[in-house]
Amino acid sequence: MRRRLAPAALLLPLALLLAACGGNSAADTAAGSGTDGKGSLTLNVGDQKGGSEAVLRAAGELKNLNYKIKWSTFTSGPPLLEAVNAKAVDIGGVGNTPPVFAAGANSKITVVAAWHGTSKGEAILVPKNSSLKKPEELKGKSVAVAQGSSAHYQLIASLKEAGLKLSDVKVKYLQPADALAAFTSGKVDAWAVWDPYTSQVLGAKQGRILADGDGVVNGLNFQVAAPSALKDTKKAAAIKDYLERLRRAQDWVYDHPEAWAKVWAKDTGLPYEVALASVKRTNASRIAVAVDKPLIASEQAIADTFTGLKLIPGKVDFAGFVDTRFNGSLPPSTTTPRVFKESS
Repeated sequence: MRRRLAPAALLLPLALLLAACGGNSAADTAAGSGTDGKGSLTLNVGDQKGGSEAVLRAAGELKNLNYKIKWSTFTSGPPLLEAVNAKAVDIGGVGNTPPVFAAGANSKITVVAAWHGTSKGEAILVPKNSSLKKPEELKGKSVAVAQGSSAHYQLIASLKEAGLKLSDVKVKYLQPADALAAFTSGKVDAWAVWDPYTSQVLGAKQGRILADGDGVVNGLNFQVAAPSALKDTKKAAAIKDYLERLRRAQDWVYDHPEAWAKVWAKDTGLPYEVALASVKRTNASRIAVAVDKPLIASEQAIADTFTGLKLIPGKVDFAGFVDTRFNGSLPPSTTTPRVFKESS
């Protein structure tokens, strides 16, 4: 008989979970993770648990560096971007929402690279035995979500697709640990969340997907640099090389999903089965794309939505927070994400 997982067993390392959501917490700190490479130039890279350093190392892309990478690990996107703004970090990876809020605060940040993946992991979950069958039925129901997160925007967009507004549901603004407890104890009717939480709840058979973000939200992830680093010729060259390594590493993930899932599970404490499910649903689908006008328009729409909800104080001009110099021959940001291929 399969043992039912208790809510506590479902709690994933918040370093990973907050990375996707972009939520903030009192525990947000940075910790040094060591240095790779050699040379007189040091590129200070902000990372999140199970992020860039892990995938670059797994893919063998930290070899033959003629500059040093000094890693700093953050628990979520907002403090990482605060470090970029403070020039403590030259570049770092975040999801689609933190740059919008950083831009709203007029932080000194610049989006320099993007990846487009599926948004199947961005989901509105309901308990397995819930009577709800379609998003339209959420009217008047309670939904847990982390305020200002990517899941928050996915909830808004999914409700709009169903002909509803955010005010049509009873929003419970809860961070992941509290939301999970509320969800598993039946205190909320639904939970808007992201992978790997989605994969873990499904794997534990504690819920099902009512709606996901695929085709509803943009599925973008970014590398964000400090303008001061971009003005430094040598650091800009190192950033170019670093981005090329990240792009090759993402190709490696697509070709080696099981190997990456093992590394990711070990690095984050995720169960291997959950890591692999998340890789198949989301991670392996990502493709490097250009920072272009459709991307800017998509992020602008997110910014305008949160401005409308008064979560961002004023109008954001997202175009003023991007640099297209590293696009090269990359495909448009609207390029269809990869379809995960099963091993033969």
